[in-house]
Amino acid sequence: FAVVGGGIAGVTCAEKLAAEFPSEDIFLVTASPVIKAVTNFKQVSKTLEEFDVEEQPSSLLEKRYPNIRVIQSGVKQLKSDEHKIYTEDGKEFIYEKLCLCAGAKPKLIVEGNPYVLGIRDTDSAQAFQKNLAQAERIVVVGNGGIALELVYEIQGCEVIWAIKDKAIGNTFFDAGAAEFLLPKLTAEGQETPIECKRTKYTVEGSEEKGRPAGASDKLGSALGPDWHEGLHLKGTKEFSHKVHIEILCEVKKIHLQQEFIQLQRTSLTFPKGEKNVEADKVLWPVYVELTNGKIYGCNFIVSATGVVPNVEPFLHGNNFAVGEDGGLKVDKHMHTSLPDVFAAGDICTAAWEPSPVWHQMRLWTQARQMGWYAAKCMAADALGESIDMDFSFELFAHITKFFNYKVVVLGKYNAQGLGSEHELMLRCTKGHEYVKVVMQNGRMMGAVLIGETDLEETFENLILNQMDLSAYGEDLLNPDIDIEDYFD
Repeated sequence: FAVVGGGIAGVTCAEKLAAEFPSEDIFLVTASPVIKAVTNFKQVSKTLEEFDVEEQPSSLLEKRYPNIRVIQSGVKQLKSDEHKIYTEDGKEFIYEKLCLCAGAKPKLIVEGNPYVLGIRDTDSAQAFQKNLAQAERIVVVGNGGIALELVYEIQGCEVIWAIKDKAIGNTFFDAGAAEFLLPKLTAEGQETPIECKRTKYTVEGSEEKGRPAGASDKLGSALGPDWHEGLHLKGTKEFSHKVHIEILCEVKKIHLQQEFIQLQRTSLTFPKGEKNVEADKVLWPVYVELTNGKIYGCNFIVSATGVVPNVEPFLHGNNFAVGEDGGLKVDKHMHTSLPDVFAAGDICTAAWEPSPVWHQMRLWTQARQMGWYAAKCMAADALGESIDMDFSFELFAHITKFFNYKVVVLGKYNAQGLGSEHELMLRCTKGHEYVKVVMQNGRMMGAVLIGETDLEETFENLILNQMDLSAYGEDLLNPDIDIEDYFD
């Protein structure tokens, strides 16, 4: 068995294979000196799971599983018809079954511009921190989890946040939830963060020694929800939060200082009020022109605009079926379109008919589930056994933290793909909790829970068993009715 990728999907897959086949050699091929390991795993409910992610030297993995051999090198080429992978350092490996878990890479707004930073892994987060120390103003582009966390954590630096949607955090929330979170963003003093139990990320000693020239473009693994912990995200200015959000716009063009001077156009100062459109007297290293016609100067631009599956090294000479999002299509047994080649995590696109309340999202929880399940499928395949779809694909469930609030999203929490045939029920206590339920034909299809609501297990069950709730109407979210006990 060979597994490519040292992120959560790859490591989970290799560990599971090693446990199932203690006498077989499992090769784990990874370009990074550290691997991502799942620690403190906790099954919160049937489908919700919480875990920490720790970067560990690959030798620890080999210690835990003597039959895992870690090969530290990138993959140059896959020859699937010969069942061979060729690594960057000139070696070749023959496999019987292969699982590709090479993750995804940041989707940059422009390639090769020194003022544009993509954030996806620990190395890029460190580069970002160095730049931020000298920054007075930055522009953040993107509206997913990383952009959301970033904007909340940055202090002492003006932030212009450009989003293509109407409301912030659109990957995880609707406008109502965004509205609930916004006061936290504009609050001047920041409350002390709740002790965070996930680990910090560092790539030990990889900065100076042993980094081959040009190694900086080697992709690390994705960041998890608390990647900013322990990073000192502070700019040069003496205030805490200063965020201005430009909605419904994208980046039209990026101008370097010289080009901008030749353009003879005006850029804007940081908006002070609604009516403010003052011209900026300061000269900035780089300028961002937005599709709404505004131009802002800044020290640098953070591109947090999502990821694209990292399929490049594997496509050449192989006839993979590729999904619309650029990932390798896998069937319900994590099989790609090529014999004996499986895929899991961010690199793959789920091409099976999903459960009505599950959808794919490139998150750590799904990478872990897919890696684990892919290993079971490879094992069943090798032993000629049949296997049922894993229960974790019954219901989309994710637990995370934004702005210091616990956030749980279940099922079609944003009414994904439900058309206009659905209704929303809301309960919101300002500064305390936000509960949103997506209903269709009297059945619960999804939910967003922000704050300590204690409703996740009840709602998970109601979504899974598709009970008809029309009789309860609005009382479903009535704070005076103890709904957990009711449906116990």
